[in-house]
Amino acid sequence: MKRWILIGMVVASGMTIQAQNKLPEKFPYQDTSLTAEERADDLLKRLTLEEKASLMMNGSPAIPRLSIKAYGWWNEALHGLARTGLATVFPQAIGMGASFDDSLLYEVFTAVSDEARAKSRRLDSKGNLTRYQALTVWTPNVNIFRDPRWGRGQETYGEDPYLTSRLGVAVVNGLQGPDTARYNKLHACAKHYAVHSGPEWNRHSFNAENISPRDLWETYLPAFEALVTQADVEAVMGAYNRTNEEPCCAHSYLMEEVLRDKWHFEGHYVSDCWAIRDFHEGHHVTAFPEDSAALALEKGCDLNCGCTYEYILQAYKQGKVTEEEIRRSAERLFTTRYLLGLFDHSSLDEIPYNVVGCKEHRELAYQAAVESCVLLKNDGTLPLSLKDNKRMAVIGPNADSHAALVGNYNGTPPRSITVVEGITRICEDTGWDVNYAEGCLLYDDPSVRKVFQNYRIPEAVALAESCDLAIVCVGLDSTLEGEQGDVGNAFASGDKPDLLLPKIQRDLVEQVIATGTPVILIDLAGSPIDLSAYEDQVPAILHAWYPGGEGGRAIADILFGKVSPGGKLPLTFYYNDGPLPDITDYHMTGRTYRYFEGRPWKPFGFGLTYGELQITEAKVTEVDYTKEIPSAQITIHCQNPTDRDLSDVIQVYVHVNGSSNEVPNHKLAAFERIRLDAGESKEFRITIPPMAFTTVDNSGNRVFDGTSATLYLGFSQPDLTEEDQKIYTGNRGQVFAVTL
Repeated sequence: MKRWILIGMVVASGMTIQAQNKLPEKFPYQDTSLTAEERADDLLKRLTLEEKASLMMNGSPAIPRLSIKAYGWWNEALHGLARTGLATVFPQAIGMGASFDDSLLYEVFTAVSDEARAKSRRLDSKGNLTRYQALTVWTPNVNIFRDPRWGRGQETYGEDPYLTSRLGVAVVNGLQGPDTARYNKLHACAKHYAVHSGPEWNRHSFNAENISPRDLWETYLPAFEALVTQADVEAVMGAYNRTNEEPCCAHSYLMEEVLRDKWHFEGHYVSDCWAIRDFHEGHHVTAFPEDSAALALEKGCDLNCGCTYEYILQAYKQGKVTEEEIRRSAERLFTTRYLLGLFDHSSLDEIPYNVVGCKEHRELAYQAAVESCVLLKNDGTLPLSLKDNKRMAVIGPNADSHAALVGNYNGTPPRSITVVEGITRICEDTGWDVNYAEGCLLYDDPSVRKVFQNYRIPEAVALAESCDLAIVCVGLDSTLEGEQGDVGNAFASGDKPDLLLPKIQRDLVEQVIATGTPVILIDLAGSPIDLSAYEDQVPAILHAWYPGGEGGRAIADILFGKVSPGGKLPLTFYYNDGPLPDITDYHMTGRTYRYFEGRPWKPFGFGLTYGELQITEAKVTEVDYTKEIPSAQITIHCQNPTDRDLSDVIQVYVHVNGSSNEVPNHKLAAFERIRLDAGESKEFRITIPPMAFTTVDNSGNRVFDGTSATLYLGFSQPDLTEEDQKIYTGNRGQVFAVTL
C-alpha cells in the first residue's frame, strides 16, 4: 500500500518520468467505472497550475508522466470530414438545408461520425492527434442566413430559425451518437454564438449593435437553444464580433445568463480562432493580451483556438485570473475527453477504416444531392428522354468544375463527378451526342491574359448553334463566396457585392440564349443568384448549390428523369434590384420571408418536382392545451396521381392573430418530407409544437398572447393574389383557422 502511495506521490510531484509506464490501474482518473466528471476531477488534482493552463489551448500538449497524449481540438465536419484528405463529401450545408429532411441529415452525420472515428483511431494509433484529426468537430453552423450576400451563408441551413433548429438537432444527434451509449462518438459544436452573419471583411472589429431582445430571441437564439436543450451539444463556439458592444467570446449576458444559467449548458465553450486576440487588436475592449485572456476566462471561455491563452499564467501572476477559473475550464475540457473515451478502449475504436468514402456513404451523398437540388422553373422540357437522338452542348465554367461540387470546409471525395461527367456517363450507349465547352472563366480574372480568354465565349456559341439543346452551368465557388481570409484562415473569399452572376458569365448566358438553341440553366452556388432576367427565355432552371462528390451524377439523373428534384429553398431568392438593408444592419425588418414585404423572385420553401402530389383532405384533429399553450395535430391525406414515384415536403406555416408581437407574415411551424409511389395514397400526421403558437415580446419573452391562429398547410408557402390574399391553388394546400 505504501508503494502505491509513494508512486502516486512521485508521479504527482513531477520529479521523475521513470514511472510513466508503470502507472497502476488504480488511480481514480483511470477507473472506467467512475463518471467522466469524477475522473476529470481526480486528474485535475494531479496537474500543476502550469499544466492546467497549457491544456486550455487548441493544441493541448502531452503530459507524459500521466500518460496524457497531445490533443489538437480543432476538426471540421461541415458536410463531411474536412481538410484531412479522403472523406465522403456531402452537399454543402445550405444544400442539405434545402432537403427539409432531418432524418436524412441524421443519417448523413452518423456516416460522418463513423468516418471520423475510423480516421482518428488510425491516426491516434500512430501518435498524438493534431489539427483536423480530433473527435471534437466544430460543426454545425446554426447562424441565420439573414442576408443573401453573406459569404458564409453557404455553411448554414438557411434563413429560418425553426428549420435551422430541426436540422441542427439532427446533425448533433448523428455526430454525437445515442444518449444511452457509454461514450460519445464525436462532440459537435454549435457555432457561431451568437448574432453572427457578416460582414466578413471587418468581422474582427465589427459590433452587431442595437440588437433588440425581440430579434435576439425570435431569430438569433432559437437554434442555439434547441441544440443545447434538446440535443445536448457538447460545445459552443463564440463568434468573432461583438454583440451590443460585448465580444461574443466574453459576453456576460449570452455566456453567463443565457447559456449557463437559463439553458443549463454543461459542456465547454471555445473561441473562434484568434477571436480572443481581437479583444485588444480589433475591438479594443482590452489593452493587453493578459487582459483579453483574463476577460474571456472570467466569462467562461474554456478553450482558446489561437494564441492568447499563452498569457494565462502571466495574467494569473498579475492577479487578473484565479486558480479556480483555470481549474474550472480545464475540468470541463478533460470531462469532454473522458466522455469521448479518449483514454479508454471501446467498440467505437473498432469501426473499420474502409467506411471512409465507402459505397454506402457515396449513395447517401447522392441521395442528399437529389433532395437538395431545387427546380426553379420547368415548362415541361424536363425530364429529358434517353430515347432521343439529339446533340447536346454542356457549357459553362461550372460544367466541369470540381471546386463547384464541394464548396468550402470540405474534404477530398473518393470520386468527384462533375456535371459534364455525370451527363456523359448517363448518355453512354444512347442516341445523345454530348459535347463540352468551358465558355468562360468563373470571373474576369485580370491575371489571365485576354488573349487566353477571348476565344471561350465564341467557341461556346458556335457549339450551341450546332446542337439541339444547351445545358449551361454557371454560378460561383468558394473563391467568390466564403470566409474572409486572415492569419487563421487561408481559405479566403468573403461576401458577395450583389445577387448577380459575374458579368463574364452573364455575357456567356445571353449569347448562348441568343443562338435560339433551347437552354437549361444549372446554377451551382451556395447562395441566391438572381436569374430572373433569363426566366422567360429558358425552359428550365435548376439550382444545385454545391452538391458534393456525387453531385454530377445526381444532376444528370434529375435531367433525364431517373429521379425527381427534391429540394425546397431554405431562404428567399430576392430580385437583385430590390431594396436590401445594409449587410451591417442586424434588425430583422425587411429580412427573410417572415418580415419581407415585397414579392421575391422565388420564395422560401419553393421547389418544383416532376409532377404534383395532392392533398385530398386535411383537418386539425387535436388541439392540446398543456400548460395553457396549445399544440395541434393535423391529419393529412395525400395522393400521387402521377405515374412517377415522387417525394415532396409538407410545410405548415402559422400566423398568430390578435397579437401585436407576431411577425408581419407567417412562420414555419412544422414540416415533413413524404414519399409516395406512383398512384399511391397515404395518411400523414403532423404535430405543430407549442412554440408555433407563441410570439416574442419587446422584452424578449416568449408569450402566448394570441386569440386565434391561421394555419397554412401545403407543399410551399401560400400563393399571394394581386390583393395580397394567401391561398393555395388546386389541391396543393389548405388554410385553417384555430381558436386559441
